[in-house]
Amino acid sequence: MRVKHARVRAAAWYVAATLISVVTVFPLVWTVLTSVRPESEILSAGFRFLPRALTLDNYRIAFREVPFPRYLLNSLILGTGGTLLNLVLGSLAGYAFARLAFRFREQLFWLLISAMMVPGVITMIPWFLILHGVPLVGGNDLLGRGGVGLINTFWAVILPGAAGPFATFMMRQQFGSVDGAFAEAARLDGAGEFRIFARIYLPLVKPGLAVLAILTFQAGWNNFLWPLIVLNTADMMPIQVGLAVFRQQYETAYGPLMAGTLIACVPVILIFVFFQRWIIEGATSAAIK
Repeated sequence: MRVKHARVRAAAWYVAATLISVVTVFPLVWTVLTSVRPESEILSAGFRFLPRALTLDNYRIAFREVPFPRYLLNSLILGTGGTLLNLVLGSLAGYAFARLAFRFREQLFWLLISAMMVPGVITMIPWFLILHGVPLVGGNDLLGRGGVGLINTFWAVILPGAAGPFATFMMRQQFGSVDGAFAEAARLDGAGEFRIFARIYLPLVKPGLAVLAILTFQAGWNNFLWPLIVLNTADMMPIQVGLAVFRQQYETAYGPLMAGTLIACVPVILIFVFFQRWIIEGATSAAIK
């Protein structure tokens, strides 16, 4: 009887896993099929899963209408720059909150974490005013007046996401899970605090850094609204803004849009493939702990 129940539970688990997999993968499969489907078939009435004919015209139209190499380079600069700053500043802040003893440490940490509850839309206007009023940049005087500051620069997109509360929280948890005996031994040998951070603790939290890198890069790569606000030069736009060219007021070019979406997904997939070993290692170590 127990064997029968075990088989029923196993069968139910496999059925549920299969259904979840199908639901998860179906949008990606549909995107791929739509990108190679003729435009006349996309707009035709009725549902047909497999296209009657395959075509690469949607990819040709996508590259003709949108300067993908330039937009991909812009997104790569924004995603990479934001990721590096977030890793460096988030790691330093996380280490300080986890391993350094200073006054009001817990209060400051929870004050920082409370910022995660503030919607990003609310902070857009303050951030715009701050970036617009940076002194001695973009034609501004010492008081931050007369010019545009950092507006219409890549820094206007990168800086608001640097050292976010989530990065600090995540790295604090990572550093807090490492044995403190390593630091005590290094201090007895005369090592400074930054050397302890960089040479001892940082290599031990590589899985956490990999996860944070992927999450930050993905967020920067998919950023749409904020670059649209602070950038006003077409050559500086990221790929997500470029894809909006296929969505007009009264119609949407679904074929080229799906083709461009797949092109935009390739770098994120490659980043995930590159870091997947550390992600699995981090998940395994977290489960063990």
